[in-house]
Amino acid sequence: MRYLIIGAGAVGGTVGGRLAQAGREVVLVARGRHLAALRAHGLRLRVPEGESTYRLPAVDGPGPLGELRADDVLVLAVKTQDTVAALDAWADVPVAGGGTAAERLPLVCLQNGVEGGRLALRRFRHVHGVCVWLPSTFVEPGVVSAAGTPLTGILHLGRVPHGTDDTARRIAADLADARFEAPVVPDVARWQYAKLLGNLGNALEALSGPVTGGDAEELYARVRAEGEAVLDAAGIAYASVEEQRAARGDKVTLVPLDGAPRGGGSSWQSLVRGTGTIEADHLNGEIVLLGRLHGVPTPLNALLQRLANRFARERRPAGSLPVTELVRLADEAAHQGG
Repeated sequence: MRYLIIGAGAVGGTVGGRLAQAGREVVLVARGRHLAALRAHGLRLRVPEGESTYRLPAVDGPGPLGELRADDVLVLAVKTQDTVAALDAWADVPVAGGGTAAERLPLVCLQNGVEGGRLALRRFRHVHGVCVWLPSTFVEPGVVSAAGTPLTGILHLGRVPHGTDDTARRIAADLADARFEAPVVPDVARWQYAKLLGNLGNALEALSGPVTGGDAEELYARVRAEGEAVLDAAGIAYASVEEQRAARGDKVTLVPLDGAPRGGGSSWQSLVRGTGTIEADHLNGEIVLLGRLHGVPTPLNALLQRLANRFARERRPAGSLPVTELVRLADEAAHQGG
């Protein structure tokens, strides 16, 4: 199979680089300065065993590829807020032998949250979801890093909304050869919702820095408790903390990488890069949406969603809101309810 990595940033670039290292055929899809660097110098992937450069085809969309192959796999690794544009670009591309990408090709949503898969199902027939456990960083245009060892990441994989198939198992086998563990599960959403609860701290980290120390950890616990209450009210199952810990064990241990500091998660990196957008609508905002649908107040997640969007829109520095001020705003929001 040939893997088309749509959004070859931190996560997509790491998966694409590792697949290429394992001998799989990979095409990177990127834009702007990152695309220019990939074309000029290749993809530089920094991992614990060193830095490698992969000279891979790099394009800005489907146009340069022409007709797609029947064995292509579309790996959607853009942020959720960029999903619709990506689906629009790729859905109607013709495939050799007849039909379109949306009709014939598997689309793998390598994204945080759950909304990407739902959006994809509106356009694509064969959608797979992934619970992404892959600490990685966009270092600079053309350069990504992943500090996990002995495995680079753990990627639970399954059909959306549920089930498994031979395609998922073939993809998982390729990922296993590329230093990932990729369990094929019939209930991938259960793992994605569990990851979503962890991702509720992404906005907190982006706004006020690492979620360490009493104030930050206590605030995150309150934010997560809101999320758990909402999922319980909605009847949505999610893997427990203990189940996640057992699945991960010590398989992905982070080590320091020279020239590739681990500055923070995906939302933090969005603010650092000044992209102007952030994932909060599909992380904290997912909890807010479900809370409104099921009558559960979510004032803390609504606050983080609103502040994260404002920081992204106004391109404010990551970590620039003192955590004491954020706690004060959270206490005020909780008192007002909503």
